[in-house]
Amino acid sequence: MSLLFVLAQAAAAATAPALPAADAQAQQAVTSYPASFFTALNAANALDMANHIPGFILDTGASVRGFEGAAGNVLIDGKRPSSKSDSIDQILQRMPVSQVERIDVIRGGAPGVDMQGKTVLANVIRKKGGGLKGLVALADGYVVDDQRNAPSLRLEAQGGQNGHAWEFSVRGGFGIDSGSGPGPQVRTGPDGEVLSRNQILARGGGWQSISAGSYELPLAGGQFRLNGRFFTNNYENHETDVFTLPVGQLNRDHFSDEEVDTEIGGRFSRAFGGRTDLELVGLHTTKDENIGDIFTQAPGPEDNFRLHRFSTETIGRGVVKFRQTQRLSWEIGGEAALNKLESKTRFAEDGATIPLPSANVQVEEKRWEGFVKATWRPLDSLTLEGAVRQEGSKIDAAGDVRLGKSLGFTKPRVALTWAPSSAWQVRLRFEREVGQLNFDDFVAKSSLNTSTVTAGNPDLNPEQAWVSEAAIERDFWGAGSLVLTVRRYALTDAVDRAPIFLPGGGFFDAPANIGAGTKDELTAELTLPMDRLGLKGAQLKGFYTHRWSRVTDPTVHRSREISSLKPDEWALHFSQPLPRWNANWGVDTSGGLPWRQTVYRADVIEDTKLKVYVTPFIEWKPRPDIQLHFEIQNVTEGGGIHDVRRQFAGPRNVAGLLLTDDRDTHFGRIFYFRLRKYYGA
Repeated sequence: MSLLFVLAQAAAAATAPALPAADAQAQQAVTSYPASFFTALNAANALDMANHIPGFILDTGASVRGFEGAAGNVLIDGKRPSSKSDSIDQILQRMPVSQVERIDVIRGGAPGVDMQGKTVLANVIRKKGGGLKGLVALADGYVVDDQRNAPSLRLEAQGGQNGHAWEFSVRGGFGIDSGSGPGPQVRTGPDGEVLSRNQILARGGGWQSISAGSYELPLAGGQFRLNGRFFTNNYENHETDVFTLPVGQLNRDHFSDEEVDTEIGGRFSRAFGGRTDLELVGLHTTKDENIGDIFTQAPGPEDNFRLHRFSTETIGRGVVKFRQTQRLSWEIGGEAALNKLESKTRFAEDGATIPLPSANVQVEEKRWEGFVKATWRPLDSLTLEGAVRQEGSKIDAAGDVRLGKSLGFTKPRVALTWAPSSAWQVRLRFEREVGQLNFDDFVAKSSLNTSTVTAGNPDLNPEQAWVSEAAIERDFWGAGSLVLTVRRYALTDAVDRAPIFLPGGGFFDAPANIGAGTKDELTAELTLPMDRLGLKGAQLKGFYTHRWSRVTDPTVHRSREISSLKPDEWALHFSQPLPRWNANWGVDTSGGLPWRQTVYRADVIEDTKLKVYVTPFIEWKPRPDIQLHFEIQNVTEGGGIHDVRRQFAGPRNVAGLLLTDDRDTHFGRIFYFRLRKYYGA
């Protein structure tokens, strides 16, 4: 069944009644889903529950510096999690169903609720008190193609009473990189003649461990929460290219990435009277990473790329919330952050060092942001949200590049939500968004198996955009929802790719600001209950996004789309409970046509297409405290990556096509099994 067909079916149901749970509160833009709503779905934790909410797609937040701009679209007991590195999906996964009282979904805004810049939020309300709860999970994935196993172990526990609460989890195991696999590669010349032909033999993966915990207790008339996280990742990718043309040539590439992250944070919240709340957040994170890439060609040279980078972030944040009336609330606050990066890079060919721009860089950023927000509900059917944020930063770079500059931006926001009935809602938003400078763009990178080395560029400005958004949502069939959203971004200082020319000749590709541009998005999100189609309790949930974009290429000075922006993206999830057997089954699918992204470098145009991944699964609870899960990842064996890389003889504005590399890798099936044992649930 195609997504377009499903959307048509949903649109035809426009006269169907609204979700019963929403009747009392829909006019106030808050829909409550009690725990009983998810009973028939055999949900195991809060993440399963969130993934079944009509019209809601989980956003885990952005990987940016600072706290304000990194928010996802989930609150826990009305508060945003105080951790940045412990993602919201992992936090929800650690929360068993027995700990959740209900989930409130706020669409458009509500007085007293910080929407974190989102138009839709889910607020997970936990049950108070409760005894010790825990989980032990054992899992293994078996790769059919190369007979690898990927075992993992997960331990979780939480408990508390009388205002005290704690939780802890530790996970460890081997991860499989399903983007690395075997396949053919053909290199052709500008006239289509075959220059080389080889078979790629590649596999990637590594051991990973995550430990996270928190403790919450009453303090000074309020509540204090302390959280910590420790993460390790040891990833390796081995690739061997066996050539049939020219006969006897053999290429090998070994890429490794060793990473250790830490985080410690705290949050203090206290209510003053019945209308004022104070929240203070402190956070410190570190990231230590070593990247190595060794490429050998027999016969031929050996390339060696090494990168070590160490970064830290320290954040302090304070917010005061005031609920003036039941219809009007205010919020004022600010945060300050200190970010540091030290990066050292070395690139050599047969032992001879090749200099890279911005190879060794030390960067320090002092950043601050102040904001005022207000939410007003003049009518039961109308909500207005306004905000003004002012940010400033001072960036100093030393090492190969010496740079000092200060930046400042004003970021207004206004949003309107209108609910003419319990089944319809219209949301409008106009906002100035300012991106963040990615420290990864400041340093050199490599991908030697595709002959790619890119330079760093510390002298970047953040990308800015005036964003206009309109969304319309229709509830139908009791638990169904169709949301259509259109967005337009008017871009300034767009961050893309551009050539950096060296004083002695030659050039490197690097990230750069390339001027103004536009980006438009159209998104359809569907939650379709399928009882009326003869599948009792079944649900089909999915989204489709199409993007148009336009910038001026800094190399050839012609209009093109934005690099690495996916013009089309989609996913579908089908699930159905089987209450007679205490089980449920389903199918997840994503990727495939028309999924594509293109990178426009100074001398390379690279198209990457992701093939379709289809994963059926089944879960069974032989008893309430035990859950068995089995799935076949990439069951059709259609998954993989098709990469076409066009290399030019120099900058694309002056040089012609030199060669084309066509890499078509695939990945086989993975049989995945997981056993969960719950305690105290």
